[in-house]
Amino acid sequence: DVQLQASGGGLVQPGGSLRLSCAASGFTFRDYAIGWFRQAPGLEREGVSCTSSSGGSTYYVDSVKGRFTISRDNAKNMVYLQMNSLKPEDTAVYFCAMRTRFAYSTGNYFCTRPVQWPYWGQGTQVTVSS
Repeated sequence: DVQLQASGGGLVQPGGSLRLSCAASGFTFRDYAIGWFRQAPGLEREGVSCTSSSGGSTYYVDSVKGRFTISRDNAKNMVYLQMNSLKPEDTAVYFCAMRTRFAYSTGNYFCTRPVQWPYWGQGTQVTVSS
């Protein structure tokens, strides 16, 4: 069975950094794309970042470009989201998700639409506050 487990969240001050991890099992990790999504209280879930099955292509929502970096280690079935220069607006529950591969040219479509991702981890809370 497919399992995704997100971890690494916590409380940080504005400007701080945090690295989220997503551990995957139950599927051939290297064959699938992985995405990070987040949901703040009262808001819809939004796509944050996605990486292709190989890790060669990435997508970032405009609000995190230059601050967040997604990476994956297929040998370890792990994907990471390095978050730097965190802002209070980044406060949310962060989820990792998995879906079949897609062309990188369609990243803006898939990576921004949670409904396109069938498998999800439980989420990890990130709170950015003074």
